[in-house]
Amino acid sequence: MEEATNPGKTILKLKLPTDPRWVNIAEKNIQEILIDHAYCEQKAATSAISLIVKYPDKSKLVDEMTALVAEEWGHFERVLEELKKRGYELGRNRPDEYVVELSKHIRKGDKRERQLMDHLLVNALIEARSCERFKLLWKNIPDEGLQKFYYELMASEAGHYVSFVKLAKEYMPAEVVDARLQELLKIEAEIIQNLEHRPDRMH
Repeated sequence: MEEATNPGKTILKLKLPTDPRWVNIAEKNIQEILIDHAYCEQKAATSAISLIVKYPDKSKLVDEMTALVAEEWGHFERVLEELKKRGYELGRNRPDEYVVELSKHIRKGDKRERQLMDHLLVNALIEARSCERFKLLWKNIPDEGLQKFYYELMASEAGHYVSFVKLAKEYMPAEVVDARLQELLKIEAEIIQNLEHRPDRMH
């Protein structure tokens, strides 16, 4: 239960917590947050499909990403339901500067397995940060329906983070994965520190 309710301190290992001001911004712009969240779930499904297409010979990866695609698309549908309940439309997609910046650190031209490791670890960190944000929404927004919704998704995203890290260790030595994860955690913290707090962004 501790991991589910306090994932940031137990498994996520994020180096920099979200500025508390983000919650204040988010709760005043819940329509925009829900729209951005919907697209985040859609992009997570698309990212998993891309990994299947790029690494079709990795049977375990294909199996796990296939299940993840279904789960993330289910989350997308659930966010759409929350939008509709409140009389909101999906609205336009918007660039995710956080993901763009983090993805720049996936090394190009390296060995195939190292590239795969970087892809998996970047995806893990995106899930970790989403999990941390969902926890903040669960604990702070006044909408009881959304509190329950984000509690459920928080636990799911924590599981995705763990799965991505474990999957990386299927294809590279554990010590190599752990060392690269620490590097990327520091990079992720710098990105979070330098990003503007946007009222219409989940990240």
